[in-house]
Amino acid sequence: MEYKISELVAQTDVPKSTILYYIREGLLPEAKKLKSNVHRYNHEHVELIRYIKYMKEEIGSTNEQIKSALQNKNQSLSSSFSMIEPLMNTLSSIPSDAVHYTKEQFVDLYDIELELLNRLLGDGILVPISENDFTDKEASIVKLVTSFIDVGIDYTIIKAYVEHAKAMSELECQMQAQLCSTRNDHNFSTLWKIMFETLFNAKDYLFKRYTYKVLLQSLKDEIGK
Repeated sequence: MEYKISELVAQTDVPKSTILYYIREGLLPEAKKLKSNVHRYNHEHVELIRYIKYMKEEIGSTNEQIKSALQNKNQSLSSSFSMIEPLMNTLSSIPSDAVHYTKEQFVDLYDIELELLNRLLGDGILVPISENDFTDKEASIVKLVTSFIDVGIDYTIIKAYVEHAKAMSELECQMQAQLCSTRNDHNFSTLWKIMFETLFNAKDYLFKRYTYKVLLQSLKDEIGK
């Protein structure tokens, strides 16, 4: 199906000037020219515009990041690392401006016992970027575990989080595979939205809502005693 520019605007809720800007920047393919002043767009334009809009508004991707990703897209969501790089950067939980330390620097700076550090690495409670690349994120987890130890409580819940996190990551990987298997030019933006919304919205909502629900019931039970 082909669209006039006005129909493309209506389909995507993106202004004509922005669509033409995306074309000039190489984010969108050129329109089909029927005459010098008559252009037609197709459903791929609709899907790509929705993808660009989502990546800009929800992820904060730059034109260059999006352009690089789209230049490498094909029939799979995961066949090109450039397509999932914005997702991976967001999921990593390590800020782009984080300060990085070697293991030796990390131990010295935060005055961490090497035995404790190695135990947390072995238990999977610390997941640094590499075996010799640590940040403040890892330091905050060590501090939390130390607080458990200081008050005489085993950090069982953190250990349990690791197992649940591994299981959840397997489910999310299965979801990605299912999305990849249905990829076509008509559902490209929808599949990406499903992936992002599941990982950054639904998961956060469900986990927090159930924590709230269980803790609230626990308070009610205590008051009712």
